[in-house]
Amino acid sequence: MRSTTTDMPADILIIEDEKSIRDMLTLALEKQDYKVHSAETVAKAREIMASESIHLALVDWMLPGGSGLEFVRSLRKNPLYRNLPVIMLTARTEEHDITAGLDAGADDYITKPFSPRELQSRIKALLRRSSDFQADTKLTLGPLELDSAAHRLSASGFEVPLGHTEFKLMSFLMQNPDKVFSRSQLLDHVWGTGTFIEERTVDVHILRLRKSLKPFGAESMLDTVRGAGYRLVPSVS
Repeated sequence: MRSTTTDMPADILIIEDEKSIRDMLTLALEKQDYKVHSAETVAKAREIMASESIHLALVDWMLPGGSGLEFVRSLRKNPLYRNLPVIMLTARTEEHDITAGLDAGADDYITKPFSPRELQSRIKALLRRSSDFQADTKLTLGPLELDSAAHRLSASGFEVPLGHTEFKLMSFLMQNPDKVFSRSQLLDHVWGTGTFIEERTVDVHILRLRKSLKPFGAESMLDTVRGAGYRLVPSVS
């Protein structure tokens, strides 16, 4: 994945088995000057990614020859695509389905049917947020060390397993230690302004962060400030 510049259009990969939806998305995105690639199967998507630099992927949940969910999981295991922005396209609206998509490594989700305008807003927000996390940053806070280039968080020298979005959330909090952020502020800073994700999504990711930090005795660093939001404190209490 290469970084975008103001004079270089982003390459977007659509992975969707319904031709009518692929065609609609392609037309809408090309009108916004994106370079669009499309695939109806996971196998075809992998062929495209082997020969093209992709900045963002739109992945349908249900695909022939392999689910979109498993495809996203495989991307997050590959160093080349670990930071690739991914939006899941799904007809599933239950909370456990949505969180399953986020758990797999999707950055955002949009439920069918959706308007091209809403999708375009989410794409712009996610591309902006992605560019903000491109710098090779190393951060240290108490027992925690974060290496953005290696996409790795460690606690007292031991690697902390984190999902894609949890890593970005932790990166933001470590850059702003001891500062309290409301759910809406975290959505703006981490998910991007213009996102349509519900505020409860923040709570889900905070809960997962605490769960990941607990085996290392660092869960108390992620503090809930009643009525205000969340903050990352510099030391273990």
